[in-house]
Amino acid sequence: MTGIGGRVVAAAMGLALLGVSAACGDDAGDAPAAPADTTHSTHGSGSPPAPPAPARDGERFVTLKMPRPYTPAAPNGGTDEYRCFIVDPGLSTKSYLTGSQFLPQNSAIVHHAIFFRITPEHVREANELDKRTPGEGWQCFGDSGVDDDAWVAHWAPGANEVLLDEGLGYEMPPGSQMVMQVHYNLLAIDEKTGDTDQSSIRLRVADGSSPMTPLATLQVPAPIELPCTAQESGPLCDRDEAIKDVTRRFGEDVGSTAAQLVEWCSKGKPVPGPTQHCDIPMEAGATIHATAGHMHLLGRSIKMELNPGTAGAKTLLDVPQYNFDDQAIRPLASPVEVKKGDVVRVTCTHDAGLRKMLPQLKQLPPRYVVWGDGTSDEMCLGLLIGTRS
Repeated sequence: MTGIGGRVVAAAMGLALLGVSAACGDDAGDAPAAPADTTHSTHGSGSPPAPPAPARDGERFVTLKMPRPYTPAAPNGGTDEYRCFIVDPGLSTKSYLTGSQFLPQNSAIVHHAIFFRITPEHVREANELDKRTPGEGWQCFGDSGVDDDAWVAHWAPGANEVLLDEGLGYEMPPGSQMVMQVHYNLLAIDEKTGDTDQSSIRLRVADGSSPMTPLATLQVPAPIELPCTAQESGPLCDRDEAIKDVTRRFGEDVGSTAAQLVEWCSKGKPVPGPTQHCDIPMEAGATIHATAGHMHLLGRSIKMELNPGTAGAKTLLDVPQYNFDDQAIRPLASPVEVKKGDVVRVTCTHDAGLRKMLPQLKQLPPRYVVWGDGTSDEMCLGLLIGTRS
């Protein structure tokens, strides 16, 4: 994901808290795990989404759709494009976003989507960015490209409706709008579905007449330092060349992420290998209600722990057999309190051997894999969803 891109390091290092609540599906245990699946299929099944839960008191549904079909075009010889589109929920009074359901129109090419709230003060900035960019929307590797945005919804394969707990919601001031950031992966164009997309999102909006606890989403990243296998060779198996290639395709903000994560998480020295982790200190207290993990096609497992190695350690997320098509938010069975100074560790394992097994990656040259925005690159990203203490 991105929003998950070049700015992920700054977002996590700022770590001024967070907040969001339970998501879709049945309650899971304190360490919900994905079902066993080693297929590592590449995108959603394309099956129709489940109907949303009925609106609760004070809620209404607002469906926002891309203005017209968009045909993605990957820049700089790459195979991925991140495109941002303005969508307007038409809010004239203070409201809260209490749930959402993204509806990908062409799931063969939609890798993931993130929705950012744009405050009224920055709507003009977003519109100007849109107007000076040819075609629909604008290219947006790294984040929305608009100042003071806030992550309020996202979708990845396997996710359905996100339904927040009663009394919790993302603040939506009157006049605020949203930026829909869609990651398109052009390795997966399907002859049946074509190469265009016109996705939409169904928002669950509550009026501001009843006070709610405001929410936010915290990103917890770790490095990726995955060498080529012993059976692979080529120019991009050199780490420096691989980073240059990521920078060429996505720009300096994304290209510098590998170095920033190594500096932050492993004292500036890359440690090549399949498993990486990062310990992130909390700068404020919070109550965690739900978690999620994001990797790409080489991901094998992801785990998040609170205060690992201590008597009070807790597992927040444990997905021992990661499946790209099962990235739904996982609500905790009961909220977990974190204090200022507590440490959250995210650990990811990736497998370069999967590259020769996956149709999308077989056609690409082998590479030393670092953090990058493309489907053929990798991420290690935990998401914590909670409320301020």
